[in-house]
Amino acid sequence: MSMSVTAKDDYQIWEAGAFVTQGGATLKQCKLAFKTFGRLNADKSNVIVYPTWYSGQHYENEWLIGEGMALDPAKYFIIVPNMLGNGLSSSPSNTPEPYNAARFPNITPYDNVTLQHRLCTEVFGIAKIALVTGWSMGAGQTYHWGAMFPDMVERIAPFCGSAKCSRHNFVFLEGVKAALTGDPAFAGGWYKSPPTQGLRAMGRVYAGWGLSQDFYRLELDKSVLGFASLEDFLVGFWEGLFLPRDANNLLCMLWTWQHGDLAKNKEFGGDFPKALQAITANTLIMPCDKDLYFPPKDNEIEVQHMRAGGGNCSTNVKYVVIESPWGHFAGGPGLCKEDTKFVDAQIKDLLSK
Repeated sequence: MSMSVTAKDDYQIWEAGAFVTQGGATLKQCKLAFKTFGRLNADKSNVIVYPTWYSGQHYENEWLIGEGMALDPAKYFIIVPNMLGNGLSSSPSNTPEPYNAARFPNITPYDNVTLQHRLCTEVFGIAKIALVTGWSMGAGQTYHWGAMFPDMVERIAPFCGSAKCSRHNFVFLEGVKAALTGDPAFAGGWYKSPPTQGLRAMGRVYAGWGLSQDFYRLELDKSVLGFASLEDFLVGFWEGLFLPRDANNLLCMLWTWQHGDLAKNKEFGGDFPKALQAITANTLIMPCDKDLYFPPKDNEIEVQHMRAGGGNCSTNVKYVVIESPWGHFAGGPGLCKEDTKFVDAQIKDLLSK
């Protein structure tokens, strides 16, 4: 392993050197935080890459990793790379001047996957990846892996996410952004202490979208999650989710989410069908029927483009809908055991092919 990797608590940091973003900014001392599970086998054929999601860090991906599961460390070498902006990899909160705080550059999924590819090849010498999978923004990175490195990636399984941020999704995120930045304490991103009013407001905006109407109708916040009342849930779960996180980091990742577009790079020149048709991996696409961020229709359009392309991408695509009142959260982070079992079984089936 490269000597530029250092241990930090339960994860590692790769010092990637100067990294030029898609937008043309240079992070002179770019860092990629990651955690691995299992061991790389002799021919380096047992690799799974499992990127993180919006605001999440590597430990919040661990619900889908375990003995006897599809992502079994006894069989696979699983790499969980932390997204740029999530507080562990290079982020507004940990980057020195002049690209600190509100001046941190805009980051795209393309940037994240480019850096992750370098980690796999430069640090571990990996030439083939058995599977890339991920939830939400992790799904967006999964599509990018398949399209950018088709000769390297054998299977992809994006779930509860899309290859491009839809206009409706973009608008939802504008509401989240307004709630966070509307706190006077935010001070244009140069806050001296956390803008807690904005973080709490952000959580309440999120609460109406992360989970479906059926979730609230069935009062699963009480019966499954154990909250005493709706207000208890809004404060204890949703406000509690965002209060520990850095506001600039959240805005950095929000920009990444809004500008996620598989085709927006020099390889595909904005041609979305062409980008999807570049994917040759065995593909499993799993939306949730009640996801308010990433509704199945967005994925249906992607599948139509892929199947229209001919070649491997037209025949290697499996489309499976998760039927769940948990909406977007059917895909993570492991709150519903039934949904976890369903997602795990589908990925296990993909890996058997």
